[in-house]
Amino acid sequence: MAKNVYSHSIDLKKLIITNAPREEFAEKVIGIEYRGYEVEQCDDGRKIVITKPGGKSVFGHPKKEDLQVFIYNPENSELWQISHKQILEDVTAKCEENPEEGKKLIALLEKTLNGEEPNDFIADIRNLSFQTGERPEELIKAYKWIWGQEDVNYPNGEGRFLSWGAYKELLESL
Repeated sequence: MAKNVYSHSIDLKKLIITNAPREEFAEKVIGIEYRGYEVEQCDDGRKIVITKPGGKSVFGHPKKEDLQVFIYNPENSELWQISHKQILEDVTAKCEENPEEGKKLIALLEKTLNGEEPNDFIADIRNLSFQTGERPEELIKAYKWIWGQEDVNYPNGEGRFLSWGAYKELLESL
């Protein structure tokens, strides 16, 4: 018998749910809290959080080191699983609104892509001003972790650079 056995540390929280008929048990399972890690704090009170494992599987095999990245609002417990596509659409709208500020945003994204810590240039991020879409701080800090996840999922070097081509094209169009 084949087993999916992993050797990895895990943070466990005790959970006891007694068995029950199907609908009642399903309701109890749905009520189980999500678990994750707070990895970034944003100045509006929201947080970038990750969950591991993220649930990705390739050809039926789970990617045990995968992450899911969320923007979490503790005020209403909203978890937004932000995606490459959503960030690209947002950045594109910002570039249409203000091409010069858009170029600055892409430059700050590129610093993050190249491994610089967003908190080291947080004043530059917070100085960007757009009327459309999400705040740049959340986008950049989320991308830090999305790119880290891509580096794990695509370890042959393409990882974070898979999504960067669209930003190069956007920059060239400005």
